Amino acid sequence: MSDPILQISDLHVAVEDTPILKGVNLEVPQGEVHALMGPNGSGKSTLAYALSGHPRYEVTQGSVTFDGEDLIAMETDERARAGMFLAMQYPVEVPGVSVMNFLRSAITAVKGEEMKPRDFIKKFDEASKLLSFDRSFADRYLNEGFSGGEKKRHEILQMALLEPKFAVLDETDSGLDVDALKVVSEGVNALRGDNLGVLIITHYTRILQYITPDVVHVMYEGKIAKTGGPELADHLEENGYVEFGSAEVASA
Repeated sequence: MSDPILQISDLHVAVEDTPILKGVNLEVPQGEVHALMGPNGSGKSTLAYALSGHPRYEVTQGSVTFDGEDLIAMETDERARAGMFLAMQYPVEVPGVSVMNFLRSAITAVKGEEMKPRDFIKKFDEASKLLSFDRSFADRYLNEGFSGGEKKRHEILQMALLEPKFAVLDETDSGLDVDALKVVSEGVNALRGDNLGVLIITHYTRILQYITPDVVHVMYEGKIAKTGGPELADHLEENGYVEFGSAEVASA
């Protein structure tokens, strides 16, 4: 097993003085795909936003080491430049900014230098083909009028172009029909490898039918309640979260 690209120790996070995470311990080695599951309100998305540096999520205790550096000490943009990527559950619309301009600006901001137009177009076209992302969307305003599947495809397209060291996919399967889910999953599977760690945050098991995780974690009441292999997702699909004190199901 390689060294963890992400190491979380006794992490406590509060939102408006309300404790949400209450001592999370989690490690993800580089090159592995981990799934974080749990019922609604267990703290999964709070972890995602805390890792990305959202100002509303206050780290009150614990540490997060990313690629050997103190992640908590970094500003949000510094985390992105260090190789952290977050695919949001609800991608926002940005009127007036085209997909193409947004992606070129994002690459420049993260990489620290502007990619040559010819190289960018080639890379954009390759990634678009991989994700069945209609090339005509390049000139449309970011996420404006996009379907749920189109928004999620664009998130993974960003990931392909930015080439992060670590990606947090927060409820990427939310609102996707089966066809869109397959396309997004195929994109993630194509990008996974030795140089990318992935944390898939999900309530349901259906995305894990297409992306096989190396490790599955269950979060409950702000802590990691159980860790296991891919078979743990199968167990949750059959039994839900009853053993953790919740009657919610894990399949849909």
